[in-house]
Amino acid sequence: MSDLPHPDLGDAWRAARPRPAGVHLDNAACSRQSTAVLEAVARHARHEAELGGYVAEAAAEGLLQQGRSVLGGLVGMAAADVAFTESAQDSLRTLLAGWRLPAGSTVALFPNEYWHTVTAFTAAGLTPVLLPADDLGRADVDGVERALRADPPALVHLTVVASHRGVVQPAREIAAVCRALGVPLVLDLAQALGQVDCDLPADVAYGTSRKWLAGPRGVGFLAMRPSVTAQMTLQTAPELYDDGGVGVDHARWYESREAHIAGRVGLVLAIGEHLAAGPHRVRERLAALGRATRERLDGCGGWAVVEPRDEPTAITTLRPPDGVDVRGTVQRLRVEHGIVVTAVGRERARSELSSPVLRVSPHLDATPADLDALGRGLAE
Repeated sequence: MSDLPHPDLGDAWRAARPRPAGVHLDNAACSRQSTAVLEAVARHARHEAELGGYVAEAAAEGLLQQGRSVLGGLVGMAAADVAFTESAQDSLRTLLAGWRLPAGSTVALFPNEYWHTVTAFTAAGLTPVLLPADDLGRADVDGVERALRADPPALVHLTVVASHRGVVQPAREIAAVCRALGVPLVLDLAQALGQVDCDLPADVAYGTSRKWLAGPRGVGFLAMRPSVTAQMTLQTAPELYDDGGVGVDHARWYESREAHIAGRVGLVLAIGEHLAAGPHRVRERLAALGRATRERLDGCGGWAVVEPRDEPTAITTLRPPDGVDVRGTVQRLRVEHGIVVTAVGRERARSELSSPVLRVSPHLDATPADLDALGRGLAE
């Protein structure tokens, strides 16, 4: 198996967290928070009990603004462009609820789209159209340019890394095409941020806390350039602010005022841990773990890896042998071997999946022994 770089990251990640009850290889669903993040969330909750919720929130505002600034930097935007939300899906709903797009406008998507995303567009009265991609679902940049020139949509939506397949989209190239043609680009970074480079020239980017950043559940973010918010309807009344909202950053109008502030504090701490580890080093180790997973598991018990071996993500999906139930296998692995992975059903991406797959997603603390244990479990 390929050597894993930066072993110190694995050691530090493991030492910073409570000991797992088994083998956790399901970080594309939800990563394990560090003890420091857990304590920060609890500490803010205690401050709410001691000081009052809104007083505690005001006291945390400096930290939260630092978080907006760092998040903006990670996705190629500024602090003023970032709003905290409750999840990636909530971010998309917030965006579509505010953006004044004419009913029936077309939204260009790719075959890897998560079904909730497609549903959100149709519920907003928009018409999804598919853009060209190869057999792995990777965007065909030249084909995309031709399609956008021929019939420009209201916007392009791109999921940089899908939840059902660890393939990285050519987001920078797609962004260049969209910018040249004047078509707004919206990026779903839920599986990408913390795993691949997301400093991209998009018009909107959104994501979540709980996956590769290893922050709390129930927290997300929505980053929008001023050119987008200028086309949106305010969702917070200015009179809610003592000064009428003077000086409020343009994206802040789209933050929920009844939110889990302790979770946002935890996300900011988790982002700080990500930066301290070195994002480029994290990406290198995660990519190596993905490669090692594919090398180790391809063919085990007849399971077949879907992604190219050198795809630079830590997500690996496996097609089952004929007659093997994926959900039953995931349950058996958890109960009999203490290994946590995910069963991904066809409903997740109907344009791309023809049958369920098993998803494996190790984080920095995963070891060759963990992958060997999964391989033995699959071979059974």
